[in-house]
Amino acid sequence: MDDALKTFFSEARELLAEMETALLTAEESGGAAADVNAIFRAAHTIKGSAGLFGLDALVRFTHALESVLDDVRAGTLPLAGPLLPLLLRCCDHLASGIDTIEAGSEPDAGHLEEERALLVRLGDFGAAGAAEAAAAVQPRTETRPGEGQWHLSLRFGPDVLRNGMDPLSFIRYLSTLGRVERIVTLPDAVPTLEGLDAEACCLGFEIALVTAADRATIESVFEFVIDDCELRVVPPESRIAEYVDLIHALPEGPERIGEILVRCGSVTERELEEALGRQRQADPAPRLGAILAEQAQLAPEVVEAALEKQRQTREHRSQDAATIRVDASRLDRLITLVGELVIAAAGAQQAGRRVRDLELQAAHATLAELVQEVRDGALNLRMVRIGATFSRYKRVVHDVARELGKDIELRISGEDAELDKTVVEKLGDPLMHLVRNAIDHGIDSPEQRQARGKPARGVVALNAFHDSGSIVIEVSDDGGGLDRERILKKARERGLVAPDHTPSEHEIDQLIFEPGFSTAEQVTNLSGRGVGMDVVKQNIAALRGSVELRTRPGLGTTVTVRLPLTLAIINGFQVAVGGSMFVVPMEMVDECVAYSCADGHDYTDLRGRVLPLLRLREQFRLGGQPPARQNIVVVQAAGARCGLVVDALHGESQTVIKPLSRMFQRIRGISGSSLLGSGDVALILDVPALLAQAGPGSHSTLERRAVTA
Repeated sequence: MDDALKTFFSEARELLAEMETALLTAEESGGAAADVNAIFRAAHTIKGSAGLFGLDALVRFTHALESVLDDVRAGTLPLAGPLLPLLLRCCDHLASGIDTIEAGSEPDAGHLEEERALLVRLGDFGAAGAAEAAAAVQPRTETRPGEGQWHLSLRFGPDVLRNGMDPLSFIRYLSTLGRVERIVTLPDAVPTLEGLDAEACCLGFEIALVTAADRATIESVFEFVIDDCELRVVPPESRIAEYVDLIHALPEGPERIGEILVRCGSVTERELEEALGRQRQADPAPRLGAILAEQAQLAPEVVEAALEKQRQTREHRSQDAATIRVDASRLDRLITLVGELVIAAAGAQQAGRRVRDLELQAAHATLAELVQEVRDGALNLRMVRIGATFSRYKRVVHDVARELGKDIELRISGEDAELDKTVVEKLGDPLMHLVRNAIDHGIDSPEQRQARGKPARGVVALNAFHDSGSIVIEVSDDGGGLDRERILKKARERGLVAPDHTPSEHEIDQLIFEPGFSTAEQVTNLSGRGVGMDVVKQNIAALRGSVELRTRPGLGTTVTVRLPLTLAIINGFQVAVGGSMFVVPMEMVDECVAYSCADGHDYTDLRGRVLPLLRLREQFRLGGQPPARQNIVVVQAAGARCGLVVDALHGESQTVIKPLSRMFQRIRGISGSSLLGSGDVALILDVPALLAQAGPGSHSTLERRAVTA
């Protein structure tokens, strides 16, 4: 059951995300048939799968939702006005319900009240059965004095139907004695279709009954069928040992019954675990050793039916694609092992060179190629499209724009760009801040836009593309741009800028990344506390990335985030300065040239073009004298070029990225470290930071200084 439910929860969330996206798209398209059909299919699939697992609350709610969507699909109900926000709220409620069920807890009163209110509103749109469903939504009733929860295990004999008895009538009669809190139907004894007898009863029931009646009264309910059934009754406040005896006596597997008792609420998992612990001490080979150590499994044909149902209803997905779900922790473990394999292979290769055995070196070369293929394959397993992350912000733009009284369109491009799932997971919050800032601070009001000759509808754009081994994400808006005078005034008030200092436009723009800085006049749900852009910069820096900002007064602002594609393994180019080893990301290396100029200039002539130089010995204050003949590694990033002056070139290698400790995380120009095959540590250069060290923009101060010279 646990594995099957995990699949249901995961796929239900995917369906809800698709449903939300289709609802937002339908709003823009005016309720296109394809979008409406996608919304209906998602709700219908969730309803069917929830019914398969006996999740009656989800079935009840999605049935009412499906009735409204059926009318929309038939064209009798327009997808406009208050209906669209209601459907989005229903999506949120379903997601909350799924979280509650997965956590194994009961819905609280607030959740039930919201469900009742949503069902009433769905009923206003003509949802069939919505009123009855709303009436059925009741908070869990507390046990009254004198009542107790009895547990009944009931197995009807195969001939009970032939003898003229209706098993369900006896169960219904139980409700006259009290309240049937939960009931679990067991189809374990149902044979295959070939051996099925339509007149035979093969069902069993586990029932939790809250009543003040005694045992004799409860057993009297089954008086007329007592010879055709097996009835076991466990009274309230029974010892756990009685439930263990019950599990021994029932025909189903112990792990199946243990899980059912927990579902019925008759015992808790902790109680059963304690009982099993005691039994393991008394009996080294207990029959019940796996009741809770192993979660109960559905019959294989039932699980397959559930998965087949999901596959068939996803009509928009490729039928040829074969996928398998893998726990993320397993992928992380695989990447870690591949990294260790890369380091071990490099060490073996160096050992082969030392002994000067050509055959051994050839074998190591073959091994290195295979390791690289394994590395690339493992990294590709963790590469995901950024489009799924971008799509989440459609709802954010929709809701926040309505709250602010703005009309805003979200435009997405580059959603096929891929990057490491670890980067994607940590990118969500920074992007959320940027999108909300663009909506709140960037896009001006409809009145201001019309006064400036702009369309009343503002645009927030998300774009992603690959560049030099990095992924670049742009968040832009066509609003009024940054008000630099206002920013400078606030900065002077807070003491961030001296009264006699006149900062450049770039320096003023960078002030919005200061902790606690805000130009908002009042605190709202969206802004005013100065928490946001500084957090964005910190989070991006923690991912070895950078943030740049460009603004044009009256035209809009663009925030550019540059991140590495992966945080695990890269192709690197090893260089040496004195006794120190450095790694340059291979994607940023253009070429290498010999360098013998000793005039001390910080530039050189490279085929008729001025190339600014950055000497790593001076940059990192390394001791020793440079050799007479040095080398230049020409690197480029974000449109800027520079030459790194080094002592020696050691060639290309696979580089396993190791994070720096907190002590070294703020060193500019260094993004990480790597362990070499020799056991030495090499520092990974942060090329964009080195290029931008002396000034803003894509052309560093180094280049401007070189051109001037």
